[in-house]
Amino acid sequence: METILLALFFIIFTFAAYFLMNLLYIRFHYSFLMPALTATFVIVLFLLMTDTAYDTYMIGGQWIDSLLGPAVVALAIPLYKQRKLLFDNLVPVISGILVGVVIGMSTGLALAKLFGFSRTLLLSLLPKSITTPVSMEITEQLGGIPSLAAVFVMIAGFSGIIIGPAFMKMLHIKTPIGVGMGFGASAHGIGTAKALEYGAQEASVSSVAMSLSAVFGSFLAPLFVWIFYL
Repeated sequence: METILLALFFIIFTFAAYFLMNLLYIRFHYSFLMPALTATFVIVLFLLMTDTAYDTYMIGGQWIDSLLGPAVVALAIPLYKQRKLLFDNLVPVISGILVGVVIGMSTGLALAKLFGFSRTLLLSLLPKSITTPVSMEITEQLGGIPSLAAVFVMIAGFSGIIIGPAFMKMLHIKTPIGVGMGFGASAHGIGTAKALEYGAQEASVSSVAMSLSAVFGSFLAPLFVWIFYL
């Protein structure tokens, strides 16, 4: 009974935190107030202040986590609706995503080398621009720490939605393909949520970029490890 009550409490608490932070984002609409970021901050702060273990929170959090798969699959809907746009621009979309994956891994590798990260830490950082489930699987296969990889993915995603809009404005990137590829290839799922604010076309391209980044990353990550003898 106690377990059920704990699960219900943390489920309700998580939804309430997201709902309230979403109202805040709608009111002020700054990128750093994205509810995925601010709600995460509120939850972490609550766990620290109440000295609640992560495993305790996940008694309820695991039920929300299980919805990640269906949420990703649901991205197929805008993808199907905008299929003509994607097929008409297949070459620039594919090549752009591939370049994005290579740059994402290269920057992670460069940062790890610059700060003298250990091999394990480096392998956990390498797939930082790939959606969380795939990133964790890649990291585990390479010998890194999957949970740490998830942290790096979150940092990359939050950085992408905070810096991305200003960066695109500076470079005058306004087309649906440019905006969608930028968010999807650099900030994966949370970037796709941000792209949806720009429009359905941007969200469709972003979901394609996120999905193909995961596919390309699965092949390129071991290749990066082999080339650089990590």
